[in-house]
Amino acid sequence: MDEQETNQILEYVAKGNQVFIATTELRGKLADTLNIEILQEYTIKEDTVNVDFTHTDLNKNIYEFERGVNTAYFTSLDTLNTEILGHIHFKDNTFLNNEKNVKQVKPNFIKTSFGKGSFIINTLPIAFTNYYLLSDKSSYSANSFSYLHNNLLYWDDYKKSGRKVISSPMRFVLNQPALKWSYYLVLCGLLLFVIFKAKREQRIIPVIKPLENSSVEFARTVGSLYHQSKDYTNLNSKKINYFLTYIRNRYYINTTVLNERLVTQLAAKAGKNIEETKSLIDFMLSLKNKPIHTEQDTLNLAQKINTFKQSYGR
Repeated sequence: MDEQETNQILEYVAKGNQVFIATTELRGKLADTLNIEILQEYTIKEDTVNVDFTHTDLNKNIYEFERGVNTAYFTSLDTLNTEILGHIHFKDNTFLNNEKNVKQVKPNFIKTSFGKGSFIINTLPIAFTNYYLLSDKSSYSANSFSYLHNNLLYWDDYKKSGRKVISSPMRFVLNQPALKWSYYLVLCGLLLFVIFKAKREQRIIPVIKPLENSSVEFARTVGSLYHQSKDYTNLNSKKINYFLTYIRNRYYINTTVLNERLVTQLAAKAGKNIEETKSLIDFMLSLKNKPIHTEQDTLNLAQKINTFKQSYGR
């Protein structure tokens, strides 16, 4: 039993209750508290033992157990608080190092007081199994239980086949004080790391590249197509239309008719002299009236338009 179970059972007995234990070994805190020791004698050559009771009304019979016996008896007792209720007998020459013809008698059934109650311990648990309870040895178990008070009885065989525990590595860690506190310290450290790490650092903001201005490349591509096709008339017509659109959007001038009024308004708003502006408008009118254009016409038109825009920008 672990420490918590031992404390619970000691507290239960101290209140005036009884606990009957049938076992071949008793270790740990319970054995230390009751000041008892049990020895399992593995050097015995036989598996048949005799047991009896010390009470005058019960000591008339000797009970023989011949199958499945795991011989155990008490080697240390608290004589002030313990009453021997029964003994286990060994036949002659059953111990390897013992002299012949010496009878061995050891206590195997005791009652030890604790608080207001008592523990009744028997080191022959095989006597309380179904095999012997259904045989002529059943009176031994009945006489053993006669030491219990006539109260409500709780039957517990939880420890019979060993304690049922979860075989998880974490159970071992949590049962060791040093490992348990190390585990808790690691968890607390990880928690603090996550809290302060999240406050100190922000999520990475991705860099979004601006969209590239591909209008120049587009214009060059379109111009290259027109230049390769050598359709200068169509190219000049589009350049004139684009320039007139530029005038309308920038200077808010009506370009439906290219006349003297347009020249005067454009020169005034663009900061140009009348002669330069009239020369550009007249050249565009001449190209509109010309059926077929040459490459030189395209170059001259582009030069005049660029000069007009650059001069205004300065």
